[in-house]
Amino acid sequence: MTMRVFVAGGAGVLGRRLVPQLVARGHDVTATTTSAAKLDFLDQLGAAGVVMDGLDGASVAEAVADAKPDVIVNQMTAIAGKPDIKHMDRWFATTNRLRTEGIDHLLAAAEANNVPHVVAQSYGSWNGEQSGGWVKTEADPLNLMPGTVANPGMKAVQHLEDAVLKADGTVLRYGGFYGPGATDDQVELVRKRQFPLVGSGAGHSSWVHLDDAASATVLAIEQKARGVFNIVDDDPAPASEWLPYLAECAGAKRPMRVPVWLARLLAGPVAVLMMTEGRAFSNAKAKAELGWELRYPSWRQGFKEELA
Repeated sequence: MTMRVFVAGGAGVLGRRLVPQLVARGHDVTATTTSAAKLDFLDQLGAAGVVMDGLDGASVAEAVADAKPDVIVNQMTAIAGKPDIKHMDRWFATTNRLRTEGIDHLLAAAEANNVPHVVAQSYGSWNGEQSGGWVKTEADPLNLMPGTVANPGMKAVQHLEDAVLKADGTVLRYGGFYGPGATDDQVELVRKRQFPLVGSGAGHSSWVHLDDAASATVLAIEQKARGVFNIVDDDPAPASEWLPYLAECAGAKRPMRVPVWLARLLAGPVAVLMMTEGRAFSNAKAKAELGWELRYPSWRQGFKEELA
């Protein structure tokens, strides 16, 4: 069934992979951007482009009212530039606002315009609850990392999830993105040997290729799914495996290994937690309930193809 789909953040790193998939399946897509310079790009993707400020309630209300969508998909983030885990609170400041104020504006617009379904981007890569096994399900809580610079961002994620679930919507916990434009800054750090392994490197992460993340999102939209889904590949893995492999695929030297005490000084406690204690996620629910099939079941295949 053809639907009118409103993609907030349609020009972003995932939005630009999602919009063409929706268009190819016959849906009528309105996609937003904060920059008028990107309207032509959205037009080329097959969407009706709209300039919208996700932090301005009036701007959001007007854009949603004009589009008259059947579903709103929130892909708004503002993550750009060199990764700065030591100052994650500053690096994610605008994204945190988009995940709190921004989602509240979208949900208010959905209610005002009788939009029956909201699908929203959340995060599930290495931030599972820091206890027990290395791989978590949707039933396990997220690690809010109290007392760290990651806490504001994790609380923003929790706010988004709680608000969307209260509205009977869909939360998609995407793993770490890779694919066109998603990991360029990280790869550059790896090539410069500025992305070291920390301690044991036992901390686990989950990854997902942008095209697989987009295809899962299409399924959630079309099936009017409700609840939380981990959108990650089949291969959660420790940093001691994925980071050296990423370096190999990028044609870089093997990453240096630094002790925990030094990493804590140079990169901060969150980087240490990620590398040594991170908990990844299982995709069993998304595969079973959405019928999701991955083009890239493992980052091992995906890294190699993307960096060839």
